[in-house]
Amino acid sequence: MTAAAVVVVAAVVVGLVLSLGGGSDGSKTIRVGVVDASQPYWKTYADLAKKRLGVTVKFVNFNDYSQPNPALKEKQLDLNEFQHIQYLANYNVTAHDDLQPIGATAVYPLPLYSLKYDNPAALPAGAKVAIPNDAINEARGLLVLQAAGQLTLKDGGTAFSTTADILTHRVDVTTLDASQTAGALQNGSVAAAIVNNNYATSAKLPTSRAIFQDDPGSSSAAPYVNIFVARKADVGDQTYLKLAALYHDPAVEKGVQQANGGTAVFRTTSAADLQAELATVQKQAEAAKK
Repeated sequence: MTAAAVVVVAAVVVGLVLSLGGGSDGSKTIRVGVVDASQPYWKTYADLAKKRLGVTVKFVNFNDYSQPNPALKEKQLDLNEFQHIQYLANYNVTAHDDLQPIGATAVYPLPLYSLKYDNPAALPAGAKVAIPNDAINEARGLLVLQAAGQLTLKDGGTAFSTTADILTHRVDVTTLDASQTAGALQNGSVAAAIVNNNYATSAKLPTSRAIFQDDPGSSSAAPYVNIFVARKADVGDQTYLKLAALYHDPAVEKGVQQANGGTAVFRTTSAADLQAELATVQKQAEAAKK
């Protein structure tokens, strides 16, 4: 999942074939659920899958983030690629499902912006800092502020921490809808704000005003690695594993960077390590629901 949790309406599913032949030549067809099938890099990806693996990739586009996982469970899809580990963990726990990651794509750092201050240490004590209030981004925003030295969280924080878990703080945290944090920064009502990449782009926030972001290689960022996901019974499918690895072809990665303003940090974490991370994050999700 790229950086923000997107709130959309209408669960419309549109099949989109982005490969030569569309499977009519007898090649194996793999249905992959995505939320951005119109991006040019998926055309590049599908062409490579056909050329190198002899596979026709059929992208099924969803405009509702709540739909690709149930569709995979019900075998309407073979794979999906739209979410990070934290999102999948929350889904599995809530839906009592056992979908599994089989390949990493990228992680998108979550930035802390300020229009007045050049680094977190320069923020005045008691300064107001906005973070998104949705379950996915609130915890990550808090972890960013902790890494920036602005607060501490109970037990070091998890992917499901909330403001109730703040133990100490030098700034005052306020929660807003993710779409409002950039505006709060621009109108001066907060000194700094966690702003998801898509909203930062829409608000034309200059990247030079991102004064801190989480480290994509850190353990706290591990739950936010985006992933290819399969049903548990299919985690060893060699075709699926090769398709997940194909995302890291230089031509595909180049297209991903062009689509995301160069913010993607690619990860090639093994399927086994991804599944171990999912198990850890699912335990955190279960604990958070008690």
